[in-house]
Amino acid sequence: MTDRRSLLAAAVTVFLWASAFVAIRSAGEHYSPGALALGRLLSGSVVLVVFLLVRGEGLPRRGAWPGIVISGLLWFGLYMVALNWGEQEVDAGTAAMVVNVGPVLIALLSGWLLKEGFRPRVLAGIAVSFAGAVVVGFSMAGDGHASVLGVLLCVVAAITYAIGVVSQKPALRHGSALQVTTFGCLVGTVACLPFAGQLISQASTAPLSATLNVIYLGVFPTGLAFTTWAYALARTSASQMGATTYAVPALVVLMSWVVLDELPGWVTLLGGVLCLAGVAVSRTGSRKPAPVAEPAVTAKTG
Repeated sequence: MTDRRSLLAAAVTVFLWASAFVAIRSAGEHYSPGALALGRLLSGSVVLVVFLLVRGEGLPRRGAWPGIVISGLLWFGLYMVALNWGEQEVDAGTAAMVVNVGPVLIALLSGWLLKEGFRPRVLAGIAVSFAGAVVVGFSMAGDGHASVLGVLLCVVAAITYAIGVVSQKPALRHGSALQVTTFGCLVGTVACLPFAGQLISQASTAPLSATLNVIYLGVFPTGLAFTTWAYALARTSASQMGATTYAVPALVVLMSWVVLDELPGWVTLLGGVLCLAGVAVSRTGSRKPAPVAEPAVTAKTG
């Protein structure tokens, strides 16, 4: 039961994160990178805090805070700003290829720092999926030249994403998925407060559709998807969860086809199939279950 629930949670995360690419592209035309990140985090924080109060969950135990602060600053904060900015400087294909270094870094860091080891099937799945991401990236790349700044920003996004995931994993031993996600999102929101002036100014002139996209990004790809991610991460290895995110490029291709009527070429479809095949390889056929953290008992405050 637990394994099925974690797979369902991972599937929800991947689907919502894929949908975020469409929303970011639309909102990014009217909001600057920092303002978009802050608006997204504010919306997510409001929803998460409400759910935290409804469930009666208070502060997580002390041991969760180092991971919450690190993941909040790097993954919720710096990652979102760097990715938003990077996608304005490079084409989507280049951004996809560079940012998808993240799961590779997760596998290396979790094998070393979290002592998860280097499971051959997971590494093989990552290699297949990464090849698929490269194929998708090349097929979607525009004719323009990627700026050095844009590539560096995407590298920063990949590194902060990887460090954030590896930092979050130990925190889930001391706090629930909702607690770790909520307070991580709040830390990221505080870190992005310097962009408050931009957010207020741009929200006053942006069309309603762009603002609704920002709210959507906060409620679903952030509030809900980061919580289901943490739930699944607490019950499997960080390297497997990182490999699972390689399904995102394949879903983005399909969503662009259905929602935006952008018909993908055969090369793009082949890359998407490789991404999904690599995820399947990494998630199946294990001889023994990966070491997982026991879900924490909810800490309530008086």
